[in-house]
Amino acid sequence: MRLLSRLLHAVVPCALIVAARPAAAQAPVRVQHDTLANGLSVYLVPDTNAPIVTVDVWYDVGSANERPGRSGFAHLFEHLMFEGSAHVKPGEHLRMVEAAGGEANANTTEDRTDFHETLPENRLNLALWLEADRLRSLTVSESSFVHERETVRQERRQRVENQPYGRAFTDGLTLLYDSTDCFAYAHPVIGSLTDLDAATVADARAFYRRYYVPNNATLTVVGDFDPADAMRLIHEYFDGVPRAAAPPPVTCHVRYHAGRRERTWRDPLATLPAVVIAYLTPPHADPDTPSLELLTTMLGSGESSILNRHLVRERQIAVMAGAGSDDHLGPSVFYVYAIANQGVSAESLATALAVQVAEVTGHPVRSADLARAKNEVKVGALFDRQTTAALAEQIQHFVRFHGSAAQINTDLDRYLRVTPEDVRRVAEKYLVPDNSYTLVVVPRADSVTTETRRE
Repeated sequence: MRLLSRLLHAVVPCALIVAARPAAAQAPVRVQHDTLANGLSVYLVPDTNAPIVTVDVWYDVGSANERPGRSGFAHLFEHLMFEGSAHVKPGEHLRMVEAAGGEANANTTEDRTDFHETLPENRLNLALWLEADRLRSLTVSESSFVHERETVRQERRQRVENQPYGRAFTDGLTLLYDSTDCFAYAHPVIGSLTDLDAATVADARAFYRRYYVPNNATLTVVGDFDPADAMRLIHEYFDGVPRAAAPPPVTCHVRYHAGRRERTWRDPLATLPAVVIAYLTPPHADPDTPSLELLTTMLGSGESSILNRHLVRERQIAVMAGAGSDDHLGPSVFYVYAIANQGVSAESLATALAVQVAEVTGHPVRSADLARAKNEVKVGALFDRQTTAALAEQIQHFVRFHGSAAQINTDLDRYLRVTPEDVRRVAEKYLVPDNSYTLVVVPRADSVTTETRRE
């Protein structure tokens, strides 16, 4: 859904309460870590720049943990976790946070599910109590299950089924993975309507008991609080939640450079052809990731990006062009995309897009393009510390994807050390035809069909 969101210019609300720290943003982040006896991992980052606090809980479960025939469960629980627990009525979680002057939200990816609250600093106890109560005693009733399953079904219809390019870019790109060897990433986070219809409340309860346990969760608190007081509350609310058996590991086996693949997707809602070329790349923690992410920015971020310059502004064969990546704990994806201008065929657009990628692999990288990309990374690193919620998310990211919260203080250096030769090397290594999957979306009034070709 991330590519579809880019194409539709979707805006997802983030934390709205800002902690103003322009000078301290570059200072090292000091993180205190503790682990409870039940396995709950706790990270504390005191910050007195604004009288607010964010509580952020990540569960180590996403769509990658699902099994065939039961996709969409991680995203379903993003909704179910607000449907009541032993001491909280359905829907009351959000109402209590808002009544206290805060906001709460949640989101799901392939590798984790995130729940967070940002509140005035004197209501830290409320956020911790709410999170502990639903971790200990979530109510997964037949009525709440059926209601939220229908909510997700409607969400899929609205965001995927009824959007131009929706199914192609949500379902189609997962075909880069072989569902037999890597079901983890071979299906969309939102799941399928067929799987949702087949799911039962017993399935949901089993999923909750397996993955929503303290030893599969990380709790991060960022903002204006006293660490000793926070730990006292955390022990009071969370110590009694029993740990459980460790969930089974995610398995994913892929073969890089397995041959070029191409697929045509006929979209009755699309009015213009579109092309996406995707490439298998290594897990996010791989040393090649900084070079690949900078290449993403160089190719497809902003008006001055390579694809926008050549395909949209100069040649005017596309109305939109860009690049992106879906970074996973397992094998990841790098992609470039374009939507054709009026009168431009899908075939000529696909050729032009492939030529632009080949230009990167066949010619020296322009220092100006790399410098612009590094500047964007530096700005992004600055903004990632401008709110308590954003900083909490960053701590969670480094714990989950890098195994160390401390890397938040050194990660930017990895990007600033990247050279033009590094960028060209990773382009030549991964962005090559025999490691590619091309999705060509053709406007048609008939039903969706597909064709596959391998060379």
